[in-house]
Amino acid sequence: MDIPPEILRRIERLREEINYHNYLYYVLDQPGISDADYDALMHELQGLESQYPEAITPDSPTQRVGAPPSERFVSVPHSVPMLSLDDAFSQDEVLDFDQRTKRLLQIDGDVEYVLEPKMDGLAVELLYEGGRLVLGSTRGDGYTGEDVTANLRTIRSIPLRLMERYISPPARLEVRGEVFINRDAFRQLNRKRIEEGAPAFANPRNAAAGSLRQLDPNVTASRPLNMFCYGIGKVEGYSFKTQWDVLTTLKKWGLNINPMVKKVRGIHGAIRYHQDIASRREGLDYEIDGIVIKVNDLGYQERLGSKARSPRWAIAYKFEAVQVITQISDIQLSVGRTGAVTPVALMEPVRVAGVVVSRATLHNEDEIIRKDIRVGDWVMIRRAGDVIPEVVRSLPERRTGKERVFVMPETCPVCGSRLVRRPGEAVWRCPNPECFPRLVRQLTHFASKGAMDIEGLGPKLAEHLISAGLVRDVADLYSIELSDLLSLERLAEKSARNFLSAIEASKETTLARFLYALGPRHVGEVTAQVLADHFGSIQAIIEADEERLLAVEGIGPEVASSIRSWFSDSQNIRLIRRLINAGIKFTDLKETKKLPLEGKGFVFTGGLSSLTRGQAKDLVRDLGGQIVSTVGHKTDYVIVGKNPGSKLEKAYKLGIPTLSEEEFLSLIDHCKTIARERKEGS
Repeated sequence: MDIPPEILRRIERLREEINYHNYLYYVLDQPGISDADYDALMHELQGLESQYPEAITPDSPTQRVGAPPSERFVSVPHSVPMLSLDDAFSQDEVLDFDQRTKRLLQIDGDVEYVLEPKMDGLAVELLYEGGRLVLGSTRGDGYTGEDVTANLRTIRSIPLRLMERYISPPARLEVRGEVFINRDAFRQLNRKRIEEGAPAFANPRNAAAGSLRQLDPNVTASRPLNMFCYGIGKVEGYSFKTQWDVLTTLKKWGLNINPMVKKVRGIHGAIRYHQDIASRREGLDYEIDGIVIKVNDLGYQERLGSKARSPRWAIAYKFEAVQVITQISDIQLSVGRTGAVTPVALMEPVRVAGVVVSRATLHNEDEIIRKDIRVGDWVMIRRAGDVIPEVVRSLPERRTGKERVFVMPETCPVCGSRLVRRPGEAVWRCPNPECFPRLVRQLTHFASKGAMDIEGLGPKLAEHLISAGLVRDVADLYSIELSDLLSLERLAEKSARNFLSAIEASKETTLARFLYALGPRHVGEVTAQVLADHFGSIQAIIEADEERLLAVEGIGPEVASSIRSWFSDSQNIRLIRRLINAGIKFTDLKETKKLPLEGKGFVFTGGLSSLTRGQAKDLVRDLGGQIVSTVGHKTDYVIVGKNPGSKLEKAYKLGIPTLSEEEFLSLIDHCKTIARERKEGS
């Protein structure tokens, strides 16, 4: 059916009006019309689209709900990693951040910062192409999230089409933000759930996360979700100079920005802002757990760069944790997957920051002695970072004389192995790799979503597999047969077959996932990805000494020592060989031929004119080179841009070759030619 031009114009006009009133309501908090008038506009648009269905577009305000339920979420890679932030809990730590920032930037004056409340919600990314929302994903592990586009479309504060009233939107825009639920809306949601006989959510963050990960978008649409945007990923067709420019421009495109954002010059302004927000925290209609401090100048952000897990140009200044008093009834020991034996306090249940807590870590024997914590003590507890329960101190003035001093046993409470404590460590460890709780945790970690992603392998099944003698280490998973599983109680044949299929599917993985699954201490998902990107093969990591590990950006002495120790253990090497012989293959290995810049260390100083510092570093890494932060014995070249710093003088003193930007690019072109010829000759 041909749609009359005047009808098309009216439909487009209605959409523009509705989008604009959404902007006034959700972004500016200044409703322009009454609810009845807004409903009339929406009703007219729905009527016209019902009469002319061929006129419906995905970004129409009427299309927020309509996608069918999904069977599962699809993985989505982030073009720019969504890194987490380092935490600061004191003024001294914030002042240290400021001093470190100025030292790295080599400036003496005050740095300009952008400040905002740190939302306690769920981080997401929105992708707009040509101004239209085409994809939405969760943060996930920072590198890969889950496609929750249909669910994000139901959130009314998220525009399906960016506004063009002030500035034309770019060809591509990746927007980062936090999805949350307001406190009043959360209380109403819980009242409704209780009336319906459903369990109440523990807190607004859990409610927001659970709502966004519903397979049915209609369920998400029934939840009162909101979103504040705070940053960007990849942008094509528009350039920003400052973080403040980012926020103000996003707002002009119709994206919701926290109205409490502020720009200050100097770190003391940030400290005063933290004090002000802390005093107003309980009066806000949403949960926050601190403030975020970001360097405003994006050029400075580029120069500061990032560590393995977090950017150097931002920090989360957390609020002091809420503290409550309760009593310790007992102290038990928990054995972790690395063998760490951790004392845990069992306490009278108490509510802390919206969550009922009955267990809290005591960390280690030294901490118990330092804090003088005894069984039967009244203690002050808090949720560290508003997350992990911990005992702050004992209250000796309330003792009756019946309290009992805790003595760390010499043997594992589970398997009886003699505990060991390595020099320089505060933790006692069970050395037995087959210790039951240790092996259970190793299996569930190995099978977790960020690791080998073996669906169905949770703690209960892991316990059954170990108890039945089917598994003594993670490699045994790949020799399990159907008859073995059918011998287990309460495991149906269909579930057994699905589990075997999940094990088989896990054989095709990435090197980063495999490294994380193996579980060396201090190797999380981000560090595993950094190692995989740098070394490119499991054999190269096995052979890397501490010096080569320390040359990897983001790897410090403690992490390097831990990695080297793990890969020096002959049992671990045998485990790796067994897993590879079982059929595990990596889908992301680098070209095995030696790259032209392999083993060469590069330091950059000064600004570049034809490309960004990040782009230059990527060119080096792609050709096998390493980025070194300081000029020293690991440096082969110092690349000198405009207004170089003290690194140039140090290079002269040490006799290290220096290259201009033009010479650097010539070297890169030459090395690319060599790499191409090697590849063509293979």
